[in-house]
Amino acid sequence: MLLAGILLKLGGYGFIRFSFPLFPIASEFIAPFIILLSVIAIIYASFTTCRQTDVKRLIAYSSVAHMGLVTLALFTHSFEGLVASMIMMLAHGLVSSGLFMTSAVIYVRHHSRAIRYFRGITIIMPVFSSLALILILANIGFPLTFNFIAEFLAILAALNYSYLVGVLSCVGALLSVVYALYFYNRIYFGQLSPHLRYSRDVNAFEFQGFLPLILLTLLLGVLPNLVLTLLNSGAYYNISL
Repeated sequence: MLLAGILLKLGGYGFIRFSFPLFPIASEFIAPFIILLSVIAIIYASFTTCRQTDVKRLIAYSSVAHMGLVTLALFTHSFEGLVASMIMMLAHGLVSSGLFMTSAVIYVRHHSRAIRYFRGITIIMPVFSSLALILILANIGFPLTFNFIAEFLAILAALNYSYLVGVLSCVGALLSVVYALYFYNRIYFGQLSPHLRYSRDVNAFEFQGFLPLILLTLLLGVLPNLVLTLLNSGAYYNISL
Protein backbone atom coordinates (compact mmCIF):
# COMPACT_ATOMS: atom_id res chain seq x y z
CA MET A 1 0.00 0.00 0.00
CA LEU A 2 2.82 2.42 0.82
CA LEU A 3 4.61 1.53 -2.41
CA ALA A 4 1.53 2.03 -4.61
CA GLY A 5 0.06 4.97 -2.75
CA ILE A 6 3.20 7.04 -2.07
CA LEU A 7 6.52 5.76 -3.43
CA LEU A 8 5.36 5.28 -7.03
CA LYS A 9 4.42 8.97 -7.10
CA LEU A 10 7.89 10.22 -6.19
CA GLY A 11 9.14 9.77 -9.76
CA GLY A 12 6.29 11.84 -11.17
CA TYR A 13 6.84 14.46 -8.50
CA GLY A 14 10.52 14.61 -9.43
CA PHE A 15 9.69 15.21 -13.09
CA ILE A 16 7.22 17.97 -12.24
CA ARG A 17 9.26 19.64 -9.51
CA PHE A 18 12.83 19.29 -10.79
CA SER A 19 13.14 17.97 -14.35
CA PHE A 20 10.97 20.54 -16.11
CA PRO A 21 11.96 23.68 -14.17
CA LEU A 22 15.70 22.90 -14.05
CA PHE A 23 16.18 21.21 -17.44
CA PRO A 24 13.36 22.42 -19.74
CA ILE A 25 15.29 22.03 -23.02
CA ALA A 26 16.56 18.56 -22.13
CA SER A 27 13.06 17.51 -21.07
CA GLU A 28 11.65 18.68 -24.37
CA PHE A 29 14.41 16.89 -26.30
CA ILE A 30 13.96 13.55 -24.55
CA ALA A 31 10.14 13.69 -24.50
CA PRO A 32 9.58 11.46 -27.60
CA PHE A 33 11.78 8.73 -26.12
CA ILE A 34 9.99 8.87 -22.75
CA ILE A 35 6.59 8.78 -24.47
CA LEU A 36 7.71 5.71 -26.46
CA LEU A 37 8.79 3.97 -23.26
CA SER A 38 5.50 4.94 -21.62
CA VAL A 39 3.43 3.47 -24.44
CA ILE A 40 5.45 0.25 -24.29
CA ALA A 41 5.03 0.13 -20.50
CA ILE A 42 1.26 0.63 -20.73
CA ILE A 43 0.67 -2.11 -23.30
CA TYR A 44 3.33 -4.59 -22.14
CA ALA A 45 2.38 -4.24 -18.46
CA SER A 46 -1.31 -4.68 -19.35
CA PHE A 47 -0.59 -7.90 -21.25
CA THR A 48 1.61 -9.09 -18.39
CA THR A 49 -1.18 -8.32 -15.93
CA CYS A 50 -3.58 -10.51 -17.94
CA ARG A 51 -1.44 -13.60 -17.31
CA GLN A 52 -0.83 -13.19 -13.58
CA THR A 53 -1.87 -16.02 -11.27
CA ASP A 54 -1.41 -14.15 -7.99
CA VAL A 55 -3.88 -11.54 -6.76
CA LYS A 56 -1.22 -9.22 -5.34
CA ARG A 57 1.02 -9.43 -8.41
CA LEU A 58 -1.95 -8.67 -10.68
CA ILE A 59 -2.68 -5.47 -8.78
CA ALA A 60 1.02 -4.53 -8.79
CA TYR A 61 1.40 -4.94 -12.55
CA SER A 62 -1.76 -2.92 -13.15
CA SER A 63 -0.10 -0.11 -11.17
CA VAL A 64 2.85 -0.19 -13.59
CA ALA A 65 0.48 0.29 -16.53
CA HIS A 66 -1.25 3.24 -14.88
CA MET A 67 2.02 4.95 -14.00
CA GLY A 68 3.02 4.62 -17.64
CA LEU A 69 -0.03 6.71 -18.45
CA VAL A 70 1.19 9.32 -15.96
CA THR A 71 4.58 9.76 -17.65
CA LEU A 72 2.97 9.71 -21.09
CA ALA A 73 0.63 12.56 -20.19
CA LEU A 74 3.36 14.48 -18.40
CA PHE A 75 5.85 14.45 -21.28
CA THR A 76 3.34 15.66 -23.83
CA HIS A 77 4.32 19.06 -22.34
CA SER A 78 0.72 20.23 -22.51
CA PHE A 79 -1.41 21.83 -19.84
CA GLU A 80 -3.93 18.97 -20.03
CA GLY A 81 -1.14 16.43 -19.62
CA LEU A 82 0.27 18.18 -16.55
CA VAL A 83 -3.14 18.27 -14.88
CA ALA A 84 -3.89 14.67 -15.91
CA SER A 85 -0.63 13.38 -14.45
CA MET A 86 -1.24 15.02 -11.08
CA ILE A 87 -4.85 13.85 -10.90
CA MET A 88 -3.85 10.34 -11.99
CA MET A 89 -1.28 10.08 -9.23
CA LEU A 90 -3.83 11.16 -6.63
CA ALA A 91 -6.56 8.87 -7.96
CA HIS A 92 -4.25 5.90 -8.34
CA GLY A 93 -2.95 6.38 -4.81
CA LEU A 94 -6.48 6.03 -3.45
CA VAL A 95 -7.68 3.13 -5.59
CA SER A 96 -4.49 1.06 -5.72
CA SER A 97 -4.13 1.24 -1.94
CA GLY A 98 -7.70 -0.03 -1.62
CA LEU A 99 -7.03 -2.89 -4.04
CA PHE A 100 -3.97 -3.97 -2.08
CA MET A 101 -6.17 -3.94 1.01
CA THR A 102 -8.56 -6.35 -0.72
CA SER A 103 -5.68 -8.73 -1.48
CA ALA A 104 -4.63 -8.55 2.18
CA VAL A 105 -8.16 -9.40 3.34
CA ILE A 106 -8.29 -12.37 0.96
CA TYR A 107 -4.92 -13.63 2.21
CA VAL A 108 -5.80 -13.23 5.88
CA ARG A 109 -9.08 -15.13 5.42
CA HIS A 110 -7.89 -17.95 3.15
CA HIS A 111 -4.06 -17.97 3.48
CA SER A 112 -3.51 -17.91 -0.28
CA ARG A 113 -3.34 -15.39 -3.10
CA ALA A 114 -3.45 -17.87 -5.98
CA ILE A 115 -6.31 -16.87 -8.28
CA ARG A 116 -7.07 -20.47 -9.30
CA TYR A 117 -8.17 -21.35 -5.76
CA PHE A 118 -10.85 -18.65 -5.59
CA ARG A 119 -14.38 -18.61 -6.95
CA GLY A 120 -17.71 -17.43 -5.56
CA ILE A 121 -16.37 -15.12 -2.84
CA THR A 122 -19.56 -13.05 -3.21
CA ILE A 123 -21.51 -15.91 -1.62
CA ILE A 124 -19.57 -15.87 1.64
CA MET A 125 -18.36 -12.22 1.70
CA PRO A 126 -21.00 -10.00 0.00
CA VAL A 127 -20.02 -6.69 1.62
CA PHE A 128 -16.35 -7.20 0.85
CA SER A 129 -17.20 -8.15 -2.74
CA SER A 130 -19.19 -4.92 -3.17
CA LEU A 131 -16.28 -2.83 -1.89
CA ALA A 132 -13.89 -4.65 -4.22
CA LEU A 133 -16.21 -4.07 -7.18
CA ILE A 134 -16.26 -0.31 -6.58
CA LEU A 135 -12.46 -0.21 -6.40
CA ILE A 136 -12.03 -2.32 -9.54
CA LEU A 137 -14.48 -0.16 -11.49
CA ALA A 138 -12.59 2.92 -10.34
CA ASN A 139 -9.29 1.33 -11.37
CA ILE A 140 -10.52 0.93 -14.98
CA GLY A 141 -11.68 4.55 -15.12
CA PHE A 142 -15.42 4.04 -14.76
CA PRO A 143 -17.45 7.28 -15.04
CA LEU A 144 -18.24 9.14 -11.80
CA THR A 145 -14.89 8.09 -10.32
CA PHE A 146 -11.78 10.24 -9.93
CA ASN A 147 -9.82 7.87 -12.17
CA PHE A 148 -12.19 8.60 -15.05
CA ILE A 149 -11.29 12.29 -14.91
CA ALA A 150 -7.59 11.45 -14.88
CA GLU A 151 -7.69 8.93 -17.74
CA PHE A 152 -9.91 11.17 -19.88
CA LEU A 153 -7.50 14.10 -19.59
CA ALA A 154 -4.47 11.85 -20.13
CA ILE A 155 -5.91 10.35 -23.32
CA LEU A 156 -6.93 13.84 -24.48
CA ALA A 157 -3.35 15.05 -23.99
CA ALA A 158 -2.03 11.99 -25.85
CA LEU A 159 -4.40 12.57 -28.79
CA ASN A 160 -3.38 16.23 -28.99
CA TYR A 161 0.28 15.17 -29.05
CA SER A 162 -0.10 12.40 -31.65
CA TYR A 163 -3.05 10.47 -33.00
CA LEU A 164 -1.05 7.22 -32.91
CA VAL A 165 0.01 7.76 -29.28
CA GLY A 166 -3.61 8.50 -28.37
CA VAL A 167 -4.86 5.31 -30.02
CA LEU A 168 -2.20 3.20 -28.29
CA SER A 169 -3.09 4.72 -24.92
CA CYS A 170 -6.73 3.82 -25.60
CA VAL A 171 -5.62 0.24 -26.29
CA GLY A 172 -3.95 0.21 -22.88
CA ALA A 173 -7.15 1.49 -21.26
CA LEU A 174 -9.14 -1.25 -23.03
CA LEU A 175 -6.72 -3.93 -21.82
CA SER A 176 -7.16 -2.69 -18.25
CA VAL A 177 -10.90 -3.32 -18.59
CA VAL A 178 -10.19 -6.85 -19.85
CA TYR A 179 -7.95 -7.99 -17.01
CA ALA A 180 -9.88 -6.18 -14.27
CA LEU A 181 -13.31 -7.56 -15.17
CA TYR A 182 -11.92 -11.04 -15.86
CA PHE A 183 -10.21 -10.99 -12.47
CA TYR A 184 -13.38 -9.95 -10.65
CA ASN A 185 -15.59 -12.40 -12.52
CA ARG A 186 -13.10 -15.22 -11.93
CA ILE A 187 -12.76 -15.03 -8.16
CA TYR A 188 -15.94 -13.32 -6.96
CA PHE A 189 -18.71 -14.83 -9.11
CA GLY A 190 -19.71 -18.43 -9.86
CA GLN A 191 -20.18 -21.38 -7.56
CA LEU A 192 -18.24 -21.40 -4.33
CA SER A 193 -14.85 -23.02 -4.78
CA PRO A 194 -14.32 -26.24 -2.80
CA HIS A 195 -10.95 -24.87 -1.67
CA LEU A 196 -12.68 -22.10 0.32
CA ARG A 197 -14.13 -22.56 3.72
CA TYR A 198 -16.79 -20.32 5.21
CA SER A 199 -15.29 -17.09 6.49
CA ARG A 200 -16.70 -13.96 8.04
CA ASP A 201 -17.20 -10.81 6.01
CA VAL A 202 -15.25 -7.61 6.62
CA ASN A 203 -15.46 -6.37 10.19
CA ALA A 204 -16.00 -2.78 11.30
CA PHE A 205 -12.26 -2.04 11.55
CA GLU A 206 -11.59 -3.25 7.99
CA PHE A 207 -14.66 -1.46 6.64
CA GLN A 208 -13.46 1.82 8.15
CA GLY A 209 -10.19 1.40 6.25
CA PHE A 210 -11.97 0.99 2.90
CA LEU A 211 -14.56 3.73 3.46
CA PRO A 212 -12.42 6.91 3.15
CA LEU A 213 -10.66 5.62 0.02
CA ILE A 214 -13.96 4.80 -1.72
CA LEU A 215 -15.73 7.97 -0.60
CA LEU A 216 -12.88 10.21 -1.77
CA THR A 217 -12.72 8.40 -5.12
CA LEU A 218 -16.44 8.89 -5.72
CA LEU A 219 -16.61 12.42 -4.31
CA LEU A 220 -13.70 13.70 -6.38
CA GLY A 221 -15.10 11.94 -9.43
CA VAL A 222 -18.32 13.93 -9.12
CA LEU A 223 -16.69 17.15 -7.89
CA PRO A 224 -13.15 17.24 -9.35
CA ASN A 225 -12.96 21.01 -8.87
CA LEU A 226 -12.31 20.37 -5.18
CA VAL A 227 -8.81 19.29 -6.24
CA LEU A 228 -8.49 21.48 -9.33
CA THR A 229 -9.07 24.57 -7.19
CA LEU A 230 -5.96 23.68 -5.21
CA LEU A 231 -3.99 23.23 -8.44
CA ASN A 232 -5.15 26.66 -9.63
CA SER A 233 -3.24 28.32 -6.82
CA GLY A 234 0.06 27.38 -8.48
CA ALA A 235 -1.01 27.51 -12.15
CA TYR A 236 -0.92 30.27 -14.73
CA TYR A 237 -4.27 29.19 -16.17
CA ASN A 238 -7.54 28.39 -14.50
CA ILE A 239 -8.55 24.74 -14.41
CA SER A 240 -12.21 23.76 -14.11
CA LEU A 241 -14.47 20.93 -15.18
